[in-house]
Amino acid sequence: MDEFHTSLDAVFNDLLAQGRRVTDLALSAVECYFQNDDAAAGAVVREDATIDHVDVQIERACIALMQHRPSGEHEQRSILTIVKINNELERIADCAVNVAQATEQRKDTEVADTLQMMANSVVGMVRDTVESMRSRDTELAQRVLAFDDTVDAFKDELVMRAQSALAAGAVSVPAGLQLLTVVRAVERMADHCTNICEQMIYLETGKIVRHLPTGWTAPSLPEDG
Repeated sequence: MDEFHTSLDAVFNDLLAQGRRVTDLALSAVECYFQNDDAAAGAVVREDATIDHVDVQIERACIALMQHRPSGEHEQRSILTIVKINNELERIADCAVNVAQATEQRKDTEVADTLQMMANSVVGMVRDTVESMRSRDTELAQRVLAFDDTVDAFKDELVMRAQSALAAGAVSVPAGLQLLTVVRAVERMADHCTNICEQMIYLETGKIVRHLPTGWTAPSLPEDG
């Protein structure tokens, strides 16, 4: 194996390690929120610094890869994909931090079972997304995409319930806003997962998927669209 491909494999392995790190962070953030654990929430916030540091290292490594001027289409796509996925993983970590920070405001406020189902489902999406990267499994990536509509349905229900509770005075304004913050952070995690899966499908097949009002399109070559 030549120097470029050896370096490319090393950077992709670093990306997978970052994906596992982000998965653990997302799980920890969700657990600390529902367990009302301020100490664990603080650990999540501190761990984000490591993810930010690795994010910069991977980006720099991709710049070094480009200096090899790879001529193959898959090799070029690989570098572009790593850069984009690296950014999406860092943003998932940011969302996890938002959830963890909401723990401090939550205190003993009751949370809906639907929110816990949504959050656990999205952690599963993060885990499956990273697995699709590791195994280069485009079918798994498409299953992650398909689940995004379920997450959106969870979000719509929770937002409607929170707004109704606020209007009726059933919850305080700070509690309602804190709940909406968590719902939106969890939803954004799911969105970043779908972005990664789109990129993995493109990397492995050269095909593009799009999210239309009717759902996700089947992967197709750019010229077919």
